[in-house]
Amino acid sequence: MKNLAVFVSGTGTILEAILRDNIPVALVLADRKCRGLEIAKAAGIPTELVERTFGKGFNREEYTRRIFRILLDHEIDLIAMAGFMTILAPFLFKEWPGIILNTHPSLLPAFKGDNAVRDALNHGVKVTGCTIHRATAKLDEGSILAQASVPVLPEDTRNTLHERIKRKERALYPRVIKQMLKP
Repeated sequence: MKNLAVFVSGTGTILEAILRDNIPVALVLADRKCRGLEIAKAAGIPTELVERTFGKGFNREEYTRRIFRILLDHEIDLIAMAGFMTILAPFLFKEWPGIILNTHPSLLPAFKGDNAVRDALNHGVKVTGCTIHRATAKLDEGSILAQASVPVLPEDTRNTLHERIKRKERALYPRVIKQMLKP
């Protein structure tokens, strides 16, 4: 069985979905104190908090090297970024090509970046959704593994639309992870 690490930054709802699907998680890593770490600890999963700084003093290369060493120590074979909000240095994607997964709240290649839901609303699209893809050094690039669409309703706000997208993510991401974990 491959060792899965889940990277979190926030509420941990995607991690909860992964655990509900009985997917074994070897490590949960966070870039800040968050509910995702609490969920992992309650489930008896090893955790690592690699707090990052914000602003000019942040050294992305050194930060990523710290994470890389942790992943080696835990013998990680697959990484699922689940709302992880730190961009990692390119060398990590060269070291482990194709084994870092990400979920994104749009139908990529549309609306890359951290404002995808807002951008979909501002552009007046009728359909958006979520994408599970292989993460690369280029933000929200990499081969698409799965997508699920979500209609944009006339009364949608950023919060209501994002919550409907997250419901699709929480169903789709565990299925993709299970496929990736198969020998």
